[in-house]
Amino acid sequence: MYEPHFKETVLITIFLIVVIASGADLVADLSHGAGVEHILKESLVVFLSAAGISWLFWGLRKQRMEISHLREELESVNREEAYPENYVIEGRKTLGNVISTQFSDWQLTDSEKEVGWLVLKGFSLKEIALLRETREKTVRQQASSIYRKAGVSGRHTFSAWFIEDIL
Repeated sequence: MYEPHFKETVLITIFLIVVIASGADLVADLSHGAGVEHILKESLVVFLSAAGISWLFWGLRKQRMEISHLREELESVNREEAYPENYVIEGRKTLGNVISTQFSDWQLTDSEKEVGWLVLKGFSLKEIALLRETREKTVRQQASSIYRKAGVSGRHTFSAWFIEDIL
């Protein structure tokens, strides 16, 4: 399950503090007969803070749903609902072994290998970050390291490296 990052947690906490403090102050001001302008300003602060919390939770919910969808898609790809002929299965196994061996020859880290497989499966860097529950910047750096170790210029030449002579 996706957990909010530190930044999101801090923002939610700040908004909650503002809502609670401003709400309590608003109640106190109402009981002391504060002016309409002051009450409207305080109400606006409470409303905007509550809206900020809602916006953050909506974004987190959206991310969770996207991660869930991507995991289902990845499981579906791995399940292979339409069973190919044996020669296709054998070819895939052979290609998978070649890719694994090449990843080892390039001395990719375990994280780089995982990112490499997901790149070869066609996932975007953003999708890979969501699947791996990490930042897109981290995945981008790992992908750059993979391309550098492979001696290629980017994701397309990386994928083509494995199938160039087959086609």
